Amino acid sequence: MNNYGFCAQRILEQRDGKNVRALDYACGRGESVKALLRHPVRSWLTPFLAAFMLCAGLALTSARLEAASTVVELAADLSEASGASVRGLNDKGEVVGGGHDNGNHRGFLLREDGTRQNFDGLVKSDFSVARGINLAGQIVGSANTQTGVHAYRNLRGSAALSLNPLSGDSSSVAFAINDPGQAVGYSSGPNGQRAVSWNSLGVPQALPVLPGSQSARALAVDPQGNAVGVSEIQGALHAVLWKGNSAKDLGALPGQFESEAHAINNKGDIVGFSVDHLTERRHAVLWTSYGDGPVQDLGTLPGGASSWALGANNRGQVIGTSQVKDGSFHAFLWTPGSGMQDLNDVVSTSLPPGIMLTQALSINSSGQILAIGRKDDLPDTAEDEVKLNIFLVKP
Repeated sequence: MNNYGFCAQRILEQRDGKNVRALDYACGRGESVKALLRHPVRSWLTPFLAAFMLCAGLALTSARLEAASTVVELAADLSEASGASVRGLNDKGEVVGGGHDNGNHRGFLLREDGTRQNFDGLVKSDFSVARGINLAGQIVGSANTQTGVHAYRNLRGSAALSLNPLSGDSSSVAFAINDPGQAVGYSSGPNGQRAVSWNSLGVPQALPVLPGSQSARALAVDPQGNAVGVSEIQGALHAVLWKGNSAKDLGALPGQFESEAHAINNKGDIVGFSVDHLTERRHAVLWTSYGDGPVQDLGTLPGGASSWALGANNRGQVIGTSQVKDGSFHAFLWTPGSGMQDLNDVVSTSLPPGIMLTQALSINSSGQILAIGRKDDLPDTAEDEVKLNIFLVKP
């Protein structure tokens, strides 16, 4: 599926009390281990034997997971300071984003075999970025034009189609596209930002509006056309689900009133984060059954204060980023059975030397994860020299 993390904040990463860099950011189901000994305890040896067998089983399971994991580096030459970014992932392991190329900022397509294809979103555009890609290779994003920023859709970099704004608006941006070809994003103009969807022919339609909404953006869409994103109401961001002809405020964690929704899977599981207004700390959250169930706090990695979820697949896996004890940020993988795990620990034997996975941006149906990594000597590196190391990770 296609997931996108909207850049809504810049968070300072701290290490040993020092600001290191600014981070921009906008589910296979685990099985419980069953008892190996089903008979009543008959000797003092049985509990010790049971504990030994359980630990051995867990160790073997962990070893198998790590042995089967793969980490493929897709790109390492994109400068973060120059505006390079990576956004979307499809079920073929294709990744899209944008970066500078021969003086212009262009969209790009990265493949597992290491090839990179640069393209203009629209003809004669001097700035474009790709943000979503579906299984068929249809890519959506936005590009500068003479009349404003326009969303576009193309087929693996060719045959671009302008996804026009709503009537009366001047600009549009597309964030995601589902396999049937429906794209979502927003249209903007005199009436502000309005969440919008484009059908497979590229015709725009305004999505329903929450009461009191001042602006809205749709950030992800499932195969049935249900979309999620954010809506601003009285200066606060609210996670929202657009399902059928209605808009639903998904709410936030108890005692909180700000939230964002960034991804939805085929089962109606929605992920994003909830914000503590007083501390501005955010926690990754999960809404199940299209938001009919209670919002679930996914927590943080040990010692961390903040986390956010950006992707979920149909297997129950959730990915995102969490702060850790030293103030830095690590990519995470969450499952119902194992909770939140540091993605670096899950694939430690497969990581290139000196690389730390700091952000997980998207996850597809097979469990491949689009992640950003950095060299572990980053504190000694000037921010304008930081490179985006883009990885495709399969735990």
